[in-house]
Amino acid sequence: MMSKLVSWWRRSLQRRPVLTNTLVYATFYTAAELSQQTFNKINSPEKPELDLAAAGRIVAVGSCLYAPTLYFWYKFLDRKFVGTSVRVVATKVASDQVIMTPILLGAFYTLMGIAERKEDIFEELREKYWMTFIANQVFWIPGQTINFFFVPSNLRVVYVASASFIWINVLCFIKRQKKIT
Repeated sequence: MMSKLVSWWRRSLQRRPVLTNTLVYATFYTAAELSQQTFNKINSPEKPELDLAAAGRIVAVGSCLYAPTLYFWYKFLDRKFVGTSVRVVATKVASDQVIMTPILLGAFYTLMGIAERKEDIFEELREKYWMTFIANQVFWIPGQTINFFFVPSNLRVVYVASASFIWINVLCFIKRQKKIT
């Protein structure tokens, strides 16, 4: 059974890479958001109920934003900077963190503001961007170094989605904070 599932997944990754990567990302976003909500329910004094609507918004925004964008971004980086030398990997990691990260984080908070129908869709972006950006650098510089050194190009988005389970928990935690100054 498991070998058939793995075989189907590999074929799907070759035939429909964007869709497959989006489904993988959606799975990890769902697991991370629900684990974060469960953690809050257990550990916070307010004991909030699970908010499936909020989970749906974050999964929709996260998986539809990150998976397709990263698929084409990594293809671009792999064409532009070929190889796994220290210089090439450092260039890919720097490009990823200096060019793509600011765009994705800005888009994430803005799209979440729209999905949540906030009056000021940029409020969370202003309040939480730098904290999120710094946490992103701490987590993803080593993560992307591993990605660009060791992960085959066709599995980059899947690797990032897997590592993202941890990162999404961090992102959801920061997003859930009332106000960060």
